[in-house]
Amino acid sequence: QVQLVESGGGLVQPGGSLRLSCAASGSLLSSNAMAWYRQAPGKQRELVAGTTSVGVINYADSVKGRFIISRDNAKNTVSLQMNSLKAEDTGVYYCNLDLWNGATWSHYWGQGTQVTVSS
Repeated sequence: QVQLVESGGGLVQPGGSLRLSCAASGSLLSSNAMAWYRQAPGKQRELVAGTTSVGVINYADSVKGRFIISRDNAKNTVSLQMNSLKAEDTGVYYCNLDLWNGATWSHYWGQGTQVTVSS
């Protein structure tokens, strides 16, 4: 059983910073990818940033230069440092874990944490 526990959301003013963290526990495999997605009201869930177990990182164009994703493989955690936040960054942020067993992918989601950017 895989569990993802997120923390760090909240209310912040435009231009401010927040740090999200996600801890994974359970039967984890060495081949995996961890990512942060977000969903704004009335919109589809979108990828914000992702990182693989071998260090490949990608960002949505809208957050490049402002957000930094990092992971600690020993602790099975992934974090998202969000700087220069904008109102359009508001949404529920979800931690995602994809596990590869050599044949298939399994997908897991955290419960989500609210980020609100407002003055």
